[in-house]
Amino acid sequence: MTFRGDKPLDPSQVEDQRGGGGLGGPIIVGGGGIGLIILIVSLLLGVNPLSDYTGTTPSVDGAPSVQDCQTGADANKREDCRIVGFVDSVQKYWGDEFARRGETYLPARTVLFTGSTQGACGLAQTAMGPFYCPDDEKVYLDTTFFQELTQRFGAKGGPFAEGYVVAHEYGHHVQNQLGLLTQTGSNAQSIRVELQADCLAGVWARHAADTGYLEPPTDAEIGQALDAAASVGDDRIQQETQGRVQPEKWTHGSAAQRQQWFKTGYTTGDLDKCDTSAVR
Repeated sequence: MTFRGDKPLDPSQVEDQRGGGGLGGPIIVGGGGIGLIILIVSLLLGVNPLSDYTGTTPSVDGAPSVQDCQTGADANKREDCRIVGFVDSVQKYWGDEFARRGETYLPARTVLFTGSTQGACGLAQTAMGPFYCPDDEKVYLDTTFFQELTQRFGAKGGPFAEGYVVAHEYGHHVQNQLGLLTQTGSNAQSIRVELQADCLAGVWARHAADTGYLEPPTDAEIGQALDAAASVGDDRIQQETQGRVQPEKWTHGSAAQRQQWFKTGYTTGDLDKCDTSAVR
């Protein structure tokens, strides 16, 4: 993915809490024998089972900081700066889109951490993967998730795969502002929410270049996003982690569904086409 080299970045939209190794904390095991790894993609709604555990990740003096990320040229060189660039682009798009609709978009920060850090939804841990916390309206992300995505789940990776992940989490923030982020405990409702966030990520991808931060994505780059979407499909994860597929336990949708809804958002570029209410 190519950022426009001279485009200024706004690193204030990302809180850098990296540097510590995490404080450990209790071990969480997912249901159905899936184990910890399933938490990577099962908690994207921001529901944290460690809400009673307190802990923070200490910072390390002299470590790289996102405050060094000043231009698109930095985003083309460094992964953390690339996250800053994606956050800036995604929020620029939704700010403009909300304004076009006569509404006000309230920006949300991304928290970069390593190991663990404390948020309003409880303890964020690396094993959970990226998630959005509606209580403090922040996205939590340990960039080692992208290594897990490729090494454990077979995604091809690539910069735009990272952009998809960031845009998906901000899709939840958009849902939250529009009153669409419902958490009923129903697996079917969870799937509808997750697929809609995939669609919203696709809508951003369609307009990414319009934000001024990015060059128009190539077909190969859109392919990176689609590949990442498929790799976090419930069927793919279940097959990898437990050797069998159990649709009744899905929470995010199948690989095909996740690709389908990202494609819907990207093809139409229209928020109004991201109605997943009919998904069963």
